Parts: sequence; structure tokens; C-alpha cells
Amino acid sequence: MIKLNKNLSSKLTESIILKEKFADIDGSKIRYLESGSSEKTLVLVHGLGASCERWEHVLPIFKNNFRVIVPDLIGFGQSDKPTVDYTIDFFSEFLEKFLKSLGVDKTSIIGSSLGGQIAAEFASVHPNIIEKLILVSPSGIMKQSTFALDAYIMAALYPNELSAKNAFETMDASGKEIPKTTITKFVTRMKLHNAKFAFMSTLLGLKNSESIINKLKNITSPTLIVWGADDPVIPIKFANDFVTHIDNSELYEMSNCGHTPYVQKPELFASQVLKFLNN
Repeated sequence: MIKLNKNLSSKLTESIILKEKFADIDGSKIRYLESGSSEKTLVLVHGLGASCERWEHVLPIFKNNFRVIVPDLIGFGQSDKPTVDYTIDFFSEFLEKFLKSLGVDKTSIIGSSLGGQIAAEFASVHPNIIEKLILVSPSGIMKQSTFALDAYIMAALYPNELSAKNAFETMDASGKEIPKTTITKFVTRMKLHNAKFAFMSTLLGLKNSESIINKLKNITSPTLIVWGADDPVIPIKFANDFVTHIDNSELYEMSNCGHTPYVQKPELFASQVLKFLNN
């Protein structure tokens, strides 16, 4: 069991106890968190270099409506980091095996950044599994780098408190101070065995993959696309490509938010997502 402490917001003041579990996927030990007892399942997929704790601000809200499953993607967090090619196909196949190992045959998915691209790829191949899809500033179309992404890559390759602080403040784009725990946990993760390899292999896999646009038309699940209006990592101008190519999709733009609106404005983010999921 692990305990996540919430901020001082009225709905998030309580602590939440989550079950920390592990699954074996092709010989790799995969860590995940689980909470909630609903028959409806919601899977949260984090982004590049992150871990399941990135969702801690919205977990207390979602667990009241869903059985929430939050994995550390293979190669990240406290999950194993095998020496393999970390391509989008690899992550999509991993997600399929992970859900199957947990007996999940129907679920909604929220994917952020890299996790959004993985979720979209998965939904395009397994439309019968996905009930509803939420993509948060997904990668997959933008091929060039940005200043904020460059800062994040530098922090991953040379993990220290200064580089990580600079990267997270740049990605946040609010001018607010980043919690010290966010910085120290990132530095710790990036110093784990094979963490840098998995990070860079994923980046190269993204760069060398074909644009996801041609696969978006295969997504049949109702889709909500959430984007921070001030996202400096993957600018909101790329949102239109997703909305245009995914039938039955809608865009929700979160003002005064950078790359992770579920961290910056968790209550607003969760309320919009729940409205979409429960509609």
C-alpha cells in the first residue's frame, strides 16, 4: 500500500491509500497502482519519463466512479527497463498484454503526451476494448522539437535538481514554483538502471515512426481531446489534426495551462473528463 498526500484544495485534502501491485509481462516486472471498486474501469497512461504518480492529483476524484488502474509503463518509473526497441508498436502491444493480464476486456483510457499517442494507437487497433478515449496533449503528429522538450531531454540525460527544475518550470509555463518532490523524484527515476536508455530509445522510436494521422480514422470510440492553451512542449496548434481525423471527437482547451493540465488544474480537468465519461 502507498499513501499519496493531496494539496490543500477542498476536494483533495484527504489522503488516499492506493494498492501498489505488480504484473509480469513477458518476464518484465510491471508496477501499477489500483484504486476504486466500480465495475467500470479507467486506465491512466503517463507520458515520457514519468510514472504513475504523475496522476496523483486526479486519482482521488476518479476512484469514486471507476476502478482506476495506473501503470508505470515498461521502461519507466519502477517498472523493469529491458534493453529493447521502445517503439509505439511495442508500447501498444505492451498495453494489450498488460490489460489482458489483469482481465480487463473493456475500459476507458486517458493518455497524456506519449501516453496519449500510445492510447490512440491502441484504440485504432483494438476498437472493441475502448469505451471512451481521452487524449491529453498527445504526441504523434509533431515531429520537430521545441525549447521545452529540449530542456526536458537535457534533464533526462543529465539528471540533477537544477536541470529538472528548469525543465518542469518550462513545461508548466505558469511561472509558479514546481514542488521539490516532483523534481527529486524525476532525478531519482532517471538515475535508475537503463532509465536513460529507455528514454532515448523511446524518443528515437517516436522520431522514426510514421505520423499517427492515418491511424486516427480507425478510432471509433468517442474521444475527448484536452490541451493546455499554453503548452510549450506540444503546442495546441496540433490539436486540430486530432479533432479533424478522429470521428466523434471534441476538443477542450484548458486556459492558463501548460503540458499537464491534470497537474495544474486537477479539479477542472477531472470535472470535464467525468462529464464526458458519464455522458
